[in-house]
Amino acid sequence: MILTVTLNTALDITYHVRSLRPHTAHRVSDVAERPGGKGVNVARVLAALGHEVTVTGFAGGATGRAVRDRLADTPGVTEALVPIAGATRRTIAVVDERSGDTTRLDEPGPQIAPAEWSALQDRYDDLLATAAAVALCGSLPPGVPVGAYTGLIRAARARGVPVLLDTGGEPLRRGVAARPDVIKPNADELAELTGSHEPSRATQDARRRGAHAVVASLGPQGLLAATPEGRWRAAPPARFHGSPAGAGDSAVAGLLSGLVDRLPWPERLARAVALSAATVRAPAAGEFDRADYEELLARVTVTGTA
Repeated sequence: MILTVTLNTALDITYHVRSLRPHTAHRVSDVAERPGGKGVNVARVLAALGHEVTVTGFAGGATGRAVRDRLADTPGVTEALVPIAGATRRTIAVVDERSGDTTRLDEPGPQIAPAEWSALQDRYDDLLATAAAVALCGSLPPGVPVGAYTGLIRAARARGVPVLLDTGGEPLRRGVAARPDVIKPNADELAELTGSHEPSRATQDARRRGAHAVVASLGPQGLLAATPEGRWRAAPPARFHGSPAGAGDSAVAGLLSGLVDRLPWPERLARAVALSAATVRAPAAGEFDRADYEELLARVTVTGTA
């Protein structure tokens, strides 16, 4: 079982409009609602790849019930969210069909009480007993300590469970010090962590700060990885039009899938890039077309770097 942790879960709502223009009314051509948050997206992609996945985090209110109901209907995913008094947030994505651009509106997360945070830690400790790997993903809702990921990483390492951290800002800075097996920042998060805007130098610096391996997302240019086994750049065959929402989460799923399948790093990176590109082409985060993914996988290029 792979465990994903999403402390700031969401109900993702995606609207498609012909052309998004400020200060005007729009007719929506399609609406989709799906359970969201970075770790939830990761879980759906992992399940589609054939892995058994358990999702934990927080859920509350009517949106929380909607998230739980939809997760319960997702094959391969076990829902283990901790109930809270506050309401789970919503995220709104508006897709401009003419340009392919996406505009996002993210609500703040609910306030988490100390007793609710303690309940999450207890649930997490129980789930670690059967986990093959853990993904800690996304922002922290109000009330959760800024160093929350530090403790969760240390708990996983104490059990010998490999852990991937995908967050930014101060939670990333503190989490790196706990020595996660993999971190997957985007270029801005990596620069904020290290102070360097040169990705190759920044990935090496992030490893010196404690991360065992660093896989940096470079957007449409693919991934840059610095690991104990070497350094690689993985690139998609072309730049694709579509929504980037969830593309980074699909990359995390590819990295975790490759880890539990014991693939060498170049194959893990190729899987991550192909899933990310296939998600850009898909209508919603956490989704991809299997045939599209397999076709892209054959065309991803992975090259060693100095």
